Amino acid sequence: MTQIPIAKEVIDRIAAENKIANPGKASIREVRKMIQDVEKETGVRFVKMEMGIPGIPAAKVGVDAQIKALQSGVASIYPEVYGTAEFKKEASRFVKNFLDIDVPEDCCVPTVGSMQAGFASFLTLTRYDKKKTKVLFIDPGFPVQKQQCRVLDIPMKNFDVYDYRGEKLRAKLEEELKDGDVACLIYSSPNNPAWFCFTDYELQIIGEMANKYGVVVLEDSAYFLMDFRKDYSHPGQAPFQPTVAKYTDNWVIMISGSKSFSYAGERIAMMVVSPALYNRECPDLARYYSQTQLGRALIYGTLYCLSSGTAHSVQYAMAAMLKGANEGSYNFVEDIKEYGEKANIMKRLFTENGFYIVYDEDMGEPIGDGFYFTFCYPGFGGVDLLNELIRYGVSAISLDITGSTREGIRACVALVLRDQFGDLEERLKKFHEDHPVK
Repeated sequence: MTQIPIAKEVIDRIAAENKIANPGKASIREVRKMIQDVEKETGVRFVKMEMGIPGIPAAKVGVDAQIKALQSGVASIYPEVYGTAEFKKEASRFVKNFLDIDVPEDCCVPTVGSMQAGFASFLTLTRYDKKKTKVLFIDPGFPVQKQQCRVLDIPMKNFDVYDYRGEKLRAKLEEELKDGDVACLIYSSPNNPAWFCFTDYELQIIGEMANKYGVVVLEDSAYFLMDFRKDYSHPGQAPFQPTVAKYTDNWVIMISGSKSFSYAGERIAMMVVSPALYNRECPDLARYYSQTQLGRALIYGTLYCLSSGTAHSVQYAMAAMLKGANEGSYNFVEDIKEYGEKANIMKRLFTENGFYIVYDEDMGEPIGDGFYFTFCYPGFGGVDLLNELIRYGVSAISLDITGSTREGIRACVALVLRDQFGDLEERLKKFHEDHPVK
């Protein structure tokens, strides 16, 4: 603790060396690289909460299947861009078992993480109707998705949904969609960074607005089944995770293998496309693609251009994990409940030392414990608070870069080891002593 707080001059110099003008406004990966450099120079082991990296070992059933696939020689063969037969079969079963949605195997496609699924969706969906060119972000959200749209030069709209929960959401969506220029909208549930979850009624509102204005809904299920307040873990049995797919045919669901299956390093996800949307004929696609059927343009036009398919062996890993989940032999939710338990402890450490939770309620109930939580400190904005916390060996990202209208910080619990809770508590106590609340 003798090095805490770290000298501001050291932080400023290392930030400048990383071409970062203000760490509080830097991207997730920029913050991560800067903190690694600070650790190397100072010897301070940071409590790292900036990046959503799983902190649980990858599922053995997936690792074993991937090794077997590599040993069988798949590394020398190009994967089919639309996915292996086993992946598609188990993905279709998985969607039925955990969302209660019937989807043909053709509509289930592997992608290089949900990042690629989002990029491909933004690119394709803003071209299927020349009158619809914009993406609406229901914020707060994952900052990199907006960066994808900037790279693609796609116009964006956004609003912080926290003030528009329940029936208020209908009028807000009417306001945002009435011009008819929005091609697709996107949200995450559980939400990154705030961790609230849309209710069935709210998803119904989104579905009805999508139908009314011809908008495609991108449901980012990066944290699939991770609302631990309800047990969604039993295949084919209610309750099922709520989804907009119950209320519209205009949807794409992105289910990541990174968090729920702890398989982030191999970059795997499934993009599930509504059958009605997949088969939709869109003449305006002919401006860019040889195919005018939306699903085929998405796969054989966009995904093919991006990576010529998803790595072969990891599709076998994902298929094995999905099969285990489908058959009930692998309850992946039991493995990841650790995140909720750690969040509960960490939130207590923050609130006992003068901090408060920013997004603290979910439709009148206490926010659930999960992969992320948000916090702030009296007298600080999010950017300034992050810059100051870095001096105390604590790193995260500011809500400023997530589309939130609130001041504060997003914390990810995954990489904080339980043996660091003592360090975290001591550093928060020191911060509280140095910054007394008036």
